Amino acid sequence: MTALPDRMTVIAISQPGGPEVLRPESRPLPQPEAGEILVKIAAAGVNRPDVMQRMGLYPPPQGATDVPGLEIAGEVVARGTGVTRWKIGDVVMALVIGGGYAEYCLAHESHALPVPPNLTAIEAAAIPETFFTVWHNVFERGRLTAGETLLVHGGSSGIGTTAIQLAKASGARVITTAGSPEKCAACVGLGAEIAVNYRSEDFVAATKKLTGDRGADVILDMIGGEYIDRNYDAAAVEGRIVQIAFQASPRANVDFRRLMFKRLTHTGSTLRARSVTDKGAIARAVETKVLPLIAAGKVKPVIDSTFKLADATAAHARMERSEHIGKIVLTL
Repeated sequence: MTALPDRMTVIAISQPGGPEVLRPESRPLPQPEAGEILVKIAAAGVNRPDVMQRMGLYPPPQGATDVPGLEIAGEVVARGTGVTRWKIGDVVMALVIGGGYAEYCLAHESHALPVPPNLTAIEAAAIPETFFTVWHNVFERGRLTAGETLLVHGGSSGIGTTAIQLAKASGARVITTAGSPEKCAACVGLGAEIAVNYRSEDFVAATKKLTGDRGADVILDMIGGEYIDRNYDAAAVEGRIVQIAFQASPRANVDFRRLMFKRLTHTGSTLRARSVTDKGAIARAVETKVLPLIAAGKVKPVIDSTFKLADATAAHARMERSEHIGKIVLTL
């Protein structure tokens, strides 16, 4: 076995601010504690929460590393006490609490999954944060079932492209919103029945038209703000609205009578601060329900672009311009 270095390069946040505050730093190699594995990273996903953390709006949980990055793929190179599932040399993809923008990263053994042989490291790194989020929120919290209609906002994002595919694979109909004709076309290509250009069309009217005025059974929303009131309008009776982010605003002026009249459920969750046990349970569900779809080629992450780890600034700049369709991934 190759000896591990004492230090590694990470991309740190020098101060809250724009993409330019991301800087390479040398840090000590982390040591796995009980139940943890150390992964030599081949690729790491870039997610909107990383951008929020860089801006000073989404601090890491207490005790977590300040290095951004929530999903990784690579090779297990060290194990803490009590680790039984993974051995040195295993290739895994993992959800991490932070630290993905680095040469090495710790992960809890229960938050790692085997990489299907048909996936590249880049594709594998685009799965954990995104697929865990979609599975838990659309299917566990939103209870989407075959024959129902899902409305997903931000359909061309990593979350959106994943939600479209998983919902379609489950037998649901999908309506999505996106911000350009090119993004709308990409969403339809992934399986959405219609993609509404929110800059020129009304998603409430489009949803009602497609569903015969019934509305969407499940709505996955990462926008918030004025979308909250409009989601209540677009939802079907007994509809479930699942909030996973607030790109517009966490505050809204809403007519809550529709919550009663339509018997709506408005729920939401964040993944990063959840307990080790909670995230482990989601990982097992994804492994059982979703990995077979990925292994069979029925669902796969959509890769927009890749950047070298040292070019994380450019990766963040691309995400902030909202030009991407699918996932942005850092490579090592």
